[in-house]
Amino acid sequence: MNIHIIGGGNLGVAIAIGITQHTTGNKVVVTRRNTESIEHLAQKSITISNSNTYQIEQADLIILTVKPHQTATVLTEILPFISGKIVASAVSGFAIETIRQIVDRSCSIVRIMPNIAIQFGESATCISFAEEDRKTIQPVIGLFQQLGTAPVIEEKLMDAATVIGACGTAYALRYIRASMQAGIEIGFDSQTALAIAAQTAKGAAQMLLEEKIHPEQLIDRVTTPQGCTIVGLNEMEHQGFSSSLIKGIKTSLQKIRE
Repeated sequence: MNIHIIGGGNLGVAIAIGITQHTTGNKVVVTRRNTESIEHLAQKSITISNSNTYQIEQADLIILTVKPHQTATVLTEILPFISGKIVASAVSGFAIETIRQIVDRSCSIVRIMPNIAIQFGESATCISFAEEDRKTIQPVIGLFQQLGTAPVIEEKLMDAATVIGACGTAYALRYIRASMQAGIEIGFDSQTALAIAAQTAKGAAQMLLEEKIHPEQLIDRVTTPQGCTIVGLNEMEHQGFSSSLIKGIKTSLQKIRE
């Protein structure tokens, strides 16, 4: 496909690199008003432009990674060029029906919520769409399945998907940082502590994805009676580990819905 990404921020750039590095046969254009910060993308065979409509006529898929307050303006700007194309919105809190009111029936619409790990082909990209667009947006699902996982969800869950899948990257990284800091306290240098913490988190996630079982079943494998794992887990729970994480996720969701 010819893919046109409007919005060259962190997410837009990550999507562009992910598509270029981890899929084949796709050409990518990224637009940003000030292109200085994305000039490096040209070295990865990604076309950059400061015009949102540059080469948009050739696009099969248009991905919006702009801020919510910019979305209506951008859609109005590109409206003359999107007939028969697919518009994929990664804009948080911007409903399909809201987009439909601006573009009418000129194009197919799909909402996507990737995270920045898409750059490495490891995103959890939640996707939702109207039933009328199911057939036409299948190439979009196929694209994001090559870049990690791509579960199709109901649109009413997209805000929650943003918190779990996109904000969740920061939550996971905060855990890794804390584990690294603890590692330094118990004797490791910072780089070694980080390497151990990051690989351990990656390995734990991989086990869940491969075995498709509840986390507690895997926890049981490394938790022996009167062992060091269980006392550590219990102390974390006494200090509010799970409850603070749950509260943080729910607070993030409340912020999105404001």
